[in-house]
Amino acid sequence: MILTETQLAIRDAVRAFSQDRIRPQSSQFEKMGGYPPSLFEDLAELGLLGMTAPEAFGGACSDYISYALALIELAAADGALSTIVSIQNSIMVSGLLKDGTDEQKARFLPDLIAGKCIGAFALTETDAGSDASAVRTKATKVDGGWRLDGAKQFITSGKIAGLAMVIAVTDPAAGKKGLTAFLVPTDRPGYIVDKVEHKLGQGASDTCALRFENLFVEDDLVLGSPGQGYRIALSNLETGRIGIAAQCIGMARAALEIATAYAKDRRSMGKAIIEHQAVGFRLADLATRLEAAHQLVLSAAALRDAGQPALTQASMAKVFASETAEAVVSGAIQTLGGYGYLEEFGVAKIYRDVRVCQIYEGTSDIQRMVIARSL
Repeated sequence: MILTETQLAIRDAVRAFSQDRIRPQSSQFEKMGGYPPSLFEDLAELGLLGMTAPEAFGGACSDYISYALALIELAAADGALSTIVSIQNSIMVSGLLKDGTDEQKARFLPDLIAGKCIGAFALTETDAGSDASAVRTKATKVDGGWRLDGAKQFITSGKIAGLAMVIAVTDPAAGKKGLTAFLVPTDRPGYIVDKVEHKLGQGASDTCALRFENLFVEDDLVLGSPGQGYRIALSNLETGRIGIAAQCIGMARAALEIATAYAKDRRSMGKAIIEHQAVGFRLADLATRLEAAHQLVLSAAALRDAGQPALTQASMAKVFASETAEAVVSGAIQTLGGYGYLEEFGVAKIYRDVRVCQIYEGTSDIQRMVIARSL
């Protein structure tokens, strides 16, 4: 795909910022278990927290190809940060733009896009992950609003979020049509962070177990209408899966660059190891697979820009990019040999960070189900 001058400029600006400001501190962010709030405001100044949002709300009004390119560059510097940015754009901001009232948009979008408020998407539960219709968190109608009770699991940014989009049951007899989406300010009494999970990777992005106890939300905090929660949850996955696929490309590219530089520098038997066919062919295969995944991501984003259905292509991009990324990073470790297993060379961290991409925003098995149905 040939990029426009604007798309190239966005890509290059995000790359310069990410490599200068984020990548040198990536390991430190992981040790800290988070990011300084000022970093989100810096991202907002670049337009990265509302990339496809209208300028009226402070958004960058960019296309989805530019959005994918920006996520690639962020992920090449720090995978966990790109996860937070992906959810902010593809679920929180996008969800409000599609289903929010004028009042909700005016109330929440400016702070989300300005980096003053981080969003969390609270759908998954202990027994409701891939099967979103199995949600058990309840919302009971009371005077002037609703009372939420229940628990959520694996919620990205659950601790640092200022606003959560919570999917809860409002009509148990209606099945998936009985789910409703709520906009929940996290400073409300009854919003409880039970646990910040200790994970294999992406340690700078908090993933939490949440609990709601008699949490009151007003009627005007219902997103869409009662009963539309399932549709709202699934409608954001198309862009979300493009975003996750994009971050896979960035992380894998970073690992491949480390491996290629090492293979050019490391000498064995009188020549650089990249000149040995075993190493050179491995890197060639990895680079080819990565480029194929990259083009698949951009193709899905282009369909989104054209206003055409892109759910199948988004699923193809996510399953192929996430599985390719793990293979690329594993191959990078193999190229470095023992050094690849050491934290100081950077590939080990990428390997830990990239593994979850085959799980969140729909597992690889779910992506294959979506693709199979389209056939």
